Amino acid sequence: MNQLTQLLGRIQAGDTEARDALFAAAYAELHRLARARLRDGGRDTVMDTTCLVHESYLRFLHAGELRAEDRRAFFAYASQVMRSVIVNSVRERIAQKRGGDWRPLTLSTSLAANVADREDTVLKVHEVLEDLEKADPRLAQVAQMRYLGGYSEQEIAETLDITERTVQRDWEKAG
Repeated sequence: MNQLTQLLGRIQAGDTEARDALFAAAYAELHRLARARLRDGGRDTVMDTTCLVHESYLRFLHAGELRAEDRRAFFAYASQVMRSVIVNSVRERIAQKRGGDWRPLTLSTSLAANVADREDTVLKVHEVLEDLEKADPRLAQVAQMRYLGGYSEQEIAETLDITERTVQRDWEKAG
C-alpha cells in the first residue's frame, strides 16, 4: 500500500519510469475495480475487465500529468477514468447503431431490445452522476464508488476519509 504512495510521489517529481511501475503494482486492484465497474454499471459493453484496465491506462498516459497524492486519490481517479471509458464505449456503440432503419438480425428480437435498454441505462446513470456531482460532489463520489465501483461502505469511508455512517447517509440521499 505504501509502495503506491511512494510511486505517486516519484511521478509527481517527474520520474517517468515510476508510472509504469505504479500500474504494475496496482494492476491487481485496478483489475478488481474494473470487474466491479463492469458488473455493476457497464456490463453491457463489449469490453472485458482486462480491456477496461488497459484502456484506462492509455487514458492516463494521454492525459499527461497524474494528479494523485496518495493511494486513495489514485483509485478514486482510476474509478472516474473507467467510468469515462465505459460511457464512451456505450456512446460509440449507440452511434454505430444509428443507420436509418437498418436493424441487426437476431434470433430473438427481445435480446436486441434488452441490450439497447441496458446501454441507455449506462448513459442515464452517467448523466445522473454528473448532475449529482454538480449538486454535491461527495454524494456523487459515494454513489459512483458504491454503484459502479463495487466498494463496501467501509472501503468508501476509508477512501474518502469519512465515517461509515456518513457513507450510509450519503448513499440514502443519493438514492
